[in-house]
Amino acid sequence: MRYDNRTALVVVDVQNDFADPGGSLYVPGGEESIEFVNGQVTEARQAGAVIVYTQDWHPESTPHFAKDGGIWPVHCVGGTAGADFHPDLLVVEDAVFVKKGTGGEDGYSAFNVSDPETGEVTPTGLADRLREAGVEKVVVVGLALDYCVKASALDAASEGFATTVLADGTRAVNLAPGDGTRAAAELARAGVEIA
Repeated sequence: MRYDNRTALVVVDVQNDFADPGGSLYVPGGEESIEFVNGQVTEARQAGAVIVYTQDWHPESTPHFAKDGGIWPVHCVGGTAGADFHPDLLVVEDAVFVKKGTGGEDGYSAFNVSDPETGEVTPTGLADRLREAGVEKVVVVGLALDYCVKASALDAASEGFATTVLADGTRAVNLAPGDGTRAAAELARAGVEIA
């Protein structure tokens, strides 16, 4: 990937609950993507690109969780070890940090969160921050391809950014068999490059 100061690298949810085999919502092979992601962070930083890290950061109870009527096990509760970045992830201090789902919303996308009951969508402010920084191109890596990576990439494209997902830097949950493949096809139909 070629980075420059008009590019943003968005590193999605490389957190213990997703990327560690002992995590409560482990993405199979999630830890295997971290070395590739770190290489992209290094290249992006050297080129003067904007680096963004997202984290799921849920309250203890939210309609997002199965115990409260949703579909997911409890994961990435703000302030817990599960919500922390995976210790192998290279995190640079001068990055943009976005915490998603802090008010109990469905926080799949780096760009928008939605109320799990009403569906009302609220921007996170990331799109405006990137535009203010002169960003034209967004590169997405992280976890998981079929949920937060897909949602972030679709929203980046709908915001007018030329958007690429780097396949080596992501893995799929595959809640249903083939979800990852279907996500890649949906991204391609939306004009997102899969590299």
